[in-house]
Amino acid sequence: MPSISRPVKFLLVFGLAVTAVFAVAQEQMTAAPAAPAAQALQFVPVPPCRVVDTRNQNGTFGGPPIQGGTARSFPISQSPTCRIPLGATAYSLNVSVVPMGPLGYLTVWPTGQSQPLTATLNSLDGRIKANAAIVAAGNGGGAVSIFATNTTNVIVDINGYFVAHSTGSLAFYPMSPCRLADTRPEHGGSGPIPGGNTTNFQILTVPGCTVPGAALAYSLNFSAVPNGPLGYLTVWPAGNPRPVVSTLNDITGTIVANAAIVGAGVGGDVSVYPSNDTNLVIDINGYFAAPGAPNALQLYVANPCRVLDTRQPGGGGAFSGMLVVDVLGSPCGVPATAQAYVLNATVVPQGALGYLTLWPDGASQPVVSTLNALDGSITNNMAIVPTTNGKVDAFASGTTQLILDLNNYFAP
Repeated sequence: MPSISRPVKFLLVFGLAVTAVFAVAQEQMTAAPAAPAAQALQFVPVPPCRVVDTRNQNGTFGGPPIQGGTARSFPISQSPTCRIPLGATAYSLNVSVVPMGPLGYLTVWPTGQSQPLTATLNSLDGRIKANAAIVAAGNGGGAVSIFATNTTNVIVDINGYFVAHSTGSLAFYPMSPCRLADTRPEHGGSGPIPGGNTTNFQILTVPGCTVPGAALAYSLNFSAVPNGPLGYLTVWPAGNPRPVVSTLNDITGTIVANAAIVGAGVGGDVSVYPSNDTNLVIDINGYFAAPGAPNALQLYVANPCRVLDTRQPGGGGAFSGMLVVDVLGSPCGVPATAQAYVLNATVVPQGALGYLTLWPDGASQPVVSTLNALDGSITNNMAIVPTTNGKVDAFASGTTQLILDLNNYFAP
């Protein structure tokens, strides 16, 4: 089955258990310097493919679950099903957790490097959650390592990889964040897309979002607004068979967002399959196309590094409204040539948080969202955020702490 929504016992956790787990997460998530870029990389999209599922029989890409306080490595390029070349330098992944209970945090990084002081996702309430990540290939067959504070099953799907320039590899072209689709009737949409069916969405012909026909893959953000529990939602290039992967899960029925790099399908469209009825919002922040056009950017790998943690002394504390984040001036050593950052955004709300939006500093606030936390839970999402001056802007509709981790960046 393409879902990762096998029955899971959800726990409500109170008191010292949550306090202890969160204290560990906060202590571990501190700044670490980024390595200087060594190589310009370009993107190669692949049909979405499931690399790892620890719920399966024990093996290199199966069980057992990752035990709390330990890490496992997975040699992505040795997958017999996904056939990723050994020469891949970084991967575009979707990482999902199916915890046994509260999960303080999970961290993904290149095997062979020291575990970074960052987090990829959190699930303190033990729910199934997913988060996109661009992760450099490490030692041992292009492996990535995954650490979990608490015992959890992990699923890893891949939708593409990055290599040095080669035939067919694609450059990244950043865009001002733009809303492509919103099915909510109160926002002019036609209503929920039906569960158990495939719906195609146009990308190239949306008024107000100018995506050229030369685009061969898109950097998108999907937000599900379901009518109730949503087991899973899968996204892939239109015209291709539906893959056995998932993009996001929303069993609790709240608004959930996740980023995804999706190849352009027939007519430039993308296909969406939800297991249950849901409204859907789709935003775009850039696209991948053949190199050589103006504003083409390449990916540069950095050591994961904490740009901002408003919980820490000098971090500014919880905020609402607008916040300017100086990425260039952070301890992460990002060069001034960077024109887009690959960030992992984490909010720790003080109550309901309608939405958080990230966008280039100096531009008008776009009508898009990066993540939502209406239930007040710690929430994460990857975001590729363009920049013109080394800064990005954040807007929070409610009061929240904000953590931004830098994973990679795009530059000429």
